Amino acid sequence: MCDVRLFRSARLDFETAKNLWETPWDDEMILNNAAYHLQQAVEKVLKGALECVGVTVPNTHKITKLLSMIADNGANLFITDWIDDHSEMLSEWEAETRYNMDFIVEKRKLDRAMEEIEVFFRQNGIQKELRPELQDEAMREKLLCCLPEARRKCSDFELNCYYLMFKKRVETKTQLQ
Repeated sequence: MCDVRLFRSARLDFETAKNLWETPWDDEMILNNAAYHLQQAVEKVLKGALECVGVTVPNTHKITKLLSMIADNGANLFITDWIDDHSEMLSEWEAETRYNMDFIVEKRKLDRAMEEIEVFFRQNGIQKELRPELQDEAMREKLLCCLPEARRKCSDFELNCYYLMFKKRVETKTQLQ
């Protein structure tokens, strides 16, 4: 079922990672926990986008596998070069940061990941602020016409997510006019 919950959960994981990352404690476990939540944030966005194109998402945490499925199924998601190039590292962060007590995420890698995943979220509209495409009233109306009446009163965040889900349909409506 394609809805905004995976995207909302991804955003919460990103915010959790950011809060942990900004914690002033000098503790490796803090960095590992932040890395885990970053991995989860990316995984949930990828799975959400796959669900939106009708793909039954497998029980995997492998970012590389999910990226391949995104490409194969035409999911409406912009994959940044950094996400693509660091998919194996992100996948490693899912289990290693939780179960391997000798595993330590390097702060410089976590710093870069925070920046790059924020870019990935922004480019895909996984944000509280209304994405630029929906600043246009006509475009927003086309999107709202794709939604059931009960879903039309929603937050900017939800509109951004619905745009991910219905972008192709909205673009088709624009081309027909």
